[in-house]
Amino acid sequence: MTREELVAQIQAKRSFLCIGLDTDINRIPRHLLSLDDPIFEFNKQIIDATHDLCVAYKPNIAFYESLGAKGWESLAKTMDYIPKEIFTIADAKRGDIGNTSKMYAKTFFETLDFDSVTVAPYMGVDSVTPFLEFADKWVILLALTSNKGSQDFQMTPQEGGMPLYEKVMRKAQEWGSTSNLMYVVGATHPEKFAEIRSIAPDHFLLVPGVGAQGGTVESVTQYGQNKDVGLLINSSRGIIYAGQDEDFATQARSAAQRLQQQMAEQLQ
Repeated sequence: MTREELVAQIQAKRSFLCIGLDTDINRIPRHLLSLDDPIFEFNKQIIDATHDLCVAYKPNIAFYESLGAKGWESLAKTMDYIPKEIFTIADAKRGDIGNTSKMYAKTFFETLDFDSVTVAPYMGVDSVTPFLEFADKWVILLALTSNKGSQDFQMTPQEGGMPLYEKVMRKAQEWGSTSNLMYVVGATHPEKFAEIRSIAPDHFLLVPGVGAQGGTVESVTQYGQNKDVGLLINSSRGIIYAGQDEDFATQARSAAQRLQQQMAEQLQ
């Protein structure tokens, strides 16, 4: 998907909501477990209930690959079911030496046809650039994440006092562009968004941490929005597990709608 197509979808839906499909077999409603593919059935009902409210879906790959071949089958069926105009993110956090990264890129961009994949930058340029060689596909590079442990390395000062996450963001702009490179920046660091926008004013940011982790739409958009919105705010558990009974998809829609309405109010 091109940047222009993503921006057009945001404008049309008045939304920059990304829904994380972190589909845990131990958390989905029990009545689905008797079905042949309960993971796919859960995802299908969530997608049916929310696709008009969001601009992206983000399956977390760990929840699928942990189930072996059956999980990969559920993921492939989910990808086939997501409407083609919706941006898709493989939350895989891959990053390895060049030849291995190339195979990871083929997995997610060719075999499964994702629009983007999250990538870990620790191994440097040759672990990231294989993902950038695919037309109309995106790398979403981990920069300042929403977890507590992000303080362990990402804030570490480099020469001149620059924190490591800033060095990552600046260096990566030598590898990719605003049309194929995004950054992960957690909503649990709202005080950093003005600074981050000075580092990457035109890049899209994937923002986890809204909802269950305590971040808010308002705190992110206040300083994080740019002329194209430039944000994909993700909510996973707060939407997909909003209900546990047979009306779980209806409850998920209500949770997604509340976020979408907050986003519509924040759009410039």
